[in-house]
Amino acid sequence: MVVESESFLDESCPGAAPLPQESLRIRLDMPRTDDLADIVFLANNRHIAANLANMPHPFSLNDAKALIARADAARGNNATFAIRLKSTGRLIGVARYATVEPECPVHVGYWLGEPFWGHGLATEAVHGLVDHAFTYGTMRELTAACRVTNPASRRVLVKSGFQYRDQSMIRSIGAGGSVPIERYLLDRSVWASLKQWGRS
Repeated sequence: MVVESESFLDESCPGAAPLPQESLRIRLDMPRTDDLADIVFLANNRHIAANLANMPHPFSLNDAKALIARADAARGNNATFAIRLKSTGRLIGVARYATVEPECPVHVGYWLGEPFWGHGLATEAVHGLVDHAFTYGTMRELTAACRVTNPASRRVLVKSGFQYRDQSMIRSIGAGGSVPIERYLLDRSVWASLKQWGRS
């Protein structure tokens, strides 16, 4: 069901937990129906879809509505956030953590609109997302992946504390077939150490 109106969040929803602290330039919060035009405009991009597993191209208004509905319905170790510029409040991308397959670690995913690439905004967003996951979730580790041809995303993961595990293949709807990926892992204890070092 697509949720067309905003409602108050109950305490079981990850969005009800305090959201990640704002970074210097971005804020993470819930995607809303008034974000639909920005979501479609930014997500309807073959360069973005080809770097993700499940993003269709073309990306339609119905796809954007489904994204918002999934965010509203998220529970447990699952959360989806809009990445917003603090200066304008405008949505510039989406970040999420979710259990992709039963009995598998929680997976981190994100995308940023192409006009906002190359400015370190994705790194700020992933730092906030990881902090939220480990602060309010129960997972012991997070996984992430990027295409081997996407060095920018690799840098985001490494700067966020993720450590390289191995390579694999994944089917990408946007790429139209199987693509090679690098898989990464971040353990809660490593995150906690990095947070301590950051305060030193």
